[in-house]
Amino acid sequence: MKVILLKDVKSQGKKGDVINVSDGYANNFLLKNNLAVPASTGNLNINNRQKAEEARRIAEETEKAKAMAEKLKDLTVNFDLEMGERGKAFGSITAKEVSEQLAKLGYEVDKKNIYVAKPIKTEGTFVVDLKLYKGVACKLKISVKGK
Repeated sequence: MKVILLKDVKSQGKKGDVINVSDGYANNFLLKNNLAVPASTGNLNINNRQKAEEARRIAEETEKAKAMAEKLKDLTVNFDLEMGERGKAFGSITAKEVSEQLAKLGYEVDKKNIYVAKPIKTEGTFVVDLKLYKGVACKLKISVKGK
């Protein structure tokens, strides 16, 4: 029996896949637990439209991320840190601070997508990695000055 998966099913396939399974497995497990629907013509058309819509949405998100990456690659974000007598900072700059500073500049980047190799505690210029979307990443320059 051919069915369209509504959710990911371990060892069978991912959501939206059309698979061929035994009648008993389809009726007693997949259909009963709302994990799949029969692969009728109407359901196949709905599935194809959903896949096309998802592909269009992903393409739009990728284009937005690429445009943001182009803007961010030339940007330098400035930070002022309280420094001690020996030039060591009292705090550090982490992904959270970078995310907040980017938000002030009008760029929404989640702190989970900012990769700071180690917390920044000294003056200077540093480079951090940003992952904006699947397959879209860029580097951001950070300039730190002491107060």
